[in-house]
Amino acid sequence: MACCFKTLAGVVFVVLLLQAPVLWATDADPLQDFCVADLDGEVTVNGYPCKPAASAGDEFLFSSRLTKAGDVTANPNGSNVTELDVAEWPGVNTLGVSMNRVDFAVGGTNPPHIHPRATEVGMVLRGELLLGIIGSLDSGNRYYSKVVRAGETFVIPRGLMHFQYNVGKEEATMVVSFNSQNPGIVFVPLTLFGSNPPIPTPVLVKALRVDAGVVELLKSKFTGGY
Repeated sequence: MACCFKTLAGVVFVVLLLQAPVLWATDADPLQDFCVADLDGEVTVNGYPCKPAASAGDEFLFSSRLTKAGDVTANPNGSNVTELDVAEWPGVNTLGVSMNRVDFAVGGTNPPHIHPRATEVGMVLRGELLLGIIGSLDSGNRYYSKVVRAGETFVIPRGLMHFQYNVGKEEATMVVSFNSQNPGIVFVPLTLFGSNPPIPTPVLVKALRVDAGVVELLKSKFTGGY
């Protein structure tokens, strides 16, 4: 028994020793009030390096980017997303927050997509949006949906596929917030049929259980991207 205990203790010591440099090199909390992103910095980090405080100014605290509606005729979806992540608002660097504004034409949709790095909480500012959320395989791929109206809010867990569709008789607008400075986005149709380079057609034929002609037709719809 003593022999086994010594062996176990030795293994634990080695594991902790190997982890020590990682533990010493990280800190879960902010180390300064602000870290304004240096978007042109040459240092490669998980995020962006900080601008020197003396050159950051104070405008990084404010943004008017979401005051203007996006052009809902700019793409076939009939919607337009105005992003306000760290690339557009360097002041949120390291703060773990960002926002989007989404405008919808009548009948417009923000197609099925996923945010791989963030939970989303939002509010409809005007109009009526059908919000759909598809659970994971653990939930039996359950589909949750509700028509959300002006002033009402919603939450979408990180990594779950979801969409919004304007079911009202007028244009609609919503604003959303994320618990990440760069939540990322994966548009499902574009990912499947507009990837670069393309996913091999036989893979999609098997996955979607359709003929190759159907896959090629869908690919042709996304050659120009979003």
